[in-house]
Amino acid sequence: MSFSSQAKRELCRTAISRRCCAQAEAYGVLLYCNQFSGREVRITTESADFAERLPILFRKAFRVEFDRRPEGGEGKRTFALTDRDKLWVLFDAFGYDPEETVSHHINFAVLEDEHCRTAFFRGAFLAGGSVTDPAKRYHLELTTPHYHISRELHALMLEAGFHPKETTRKANYVTYFKQSEAIEDFLTAIGAPLAAMELMNAKAEKDLRGSVNRRVNCDAANLDKTVDAAQVQMEAIRVLEERGILLELPDKLKEAVDLRMAHPELTLSQLAALCTPPVTKSAFNHRLRKLMALADQ
Repeated sequence: MSFSSQAKRELCRTAISRRCCAQAEAYGVLLYCNQFSGREVRITTESADFAERLPILFRKAFRVEFDRRPEGGEGKRTFALTDRDKLWVLFDAFGYDPEETVSHHINFAVLEDEHCRTAFFRGAFLAGGSVTDPAKRYHLELTTPHYHISRELHALMLEAGFHPKETTRKANYVTYFKQSEAIEDFLTAIGAPLAAMELMNAKAEKDLRGSVNRRVNCDAANLDKTVDAAQVQMEAIRVLEERGILLELPDKLKEAVDLRMAHPELTLSQLAALCTPPVTKSAFNHRLRKLMALADQ
């Protein structure tokens, strides 16, 4: 099951208690479904949970039954209303005249209460929304064929504290989020906190993996630098050995020579700790610099 299907399953567990919220959720469904006109309402979904919720929702909201319901339980499921009297009930509930309405607009008076706006968002997402698996990327969108609905939904979301973006795709209008925090907030608000939590966990895992990778890359780069520096220092020591200068060196420099040649993989800090007595990284580095200066001369 996809992450989007899981989120819709969680949303469909939300109780349908108030009739006003049932109408608001159904309103979102109608404006984001396949067809909502004076001739027909057609809702197609691949979500078995949403298909199970739809008849209950419309019965609670409008006291109507669908004229056509899906047969079988696999693939896309289509619900339809074609009876003129039933369509009038739907249009009347939202202040529409099916014989005059050319383009749909959101009736904001129906969504004055916050709980009704939340139900409206939930219905819009169930009918025309999707959310990408957060393990891949962050993207949630709601798609409608109605231009004015998309614009007015954007304004409604801004009023509710969300800040989505908009685009068009073929003949559809898309309202979307690409920030993980915005998707988490939206899913939580419409009734899918578990999906929001899964998104948070996926983000935390990505951040941790990225942090580990950065640390590994940094350590590898530092190791490369250490090895390169050690090779240069050891080459200087070999030059001094060929010239017979090592025997003439002070004891501290001889100790630096012995430690560097015995432990080419260690860092300056680690070598400084092996000195007798231990010295600072800066002091040991100073000794190596003296050796390299002698080799250059």
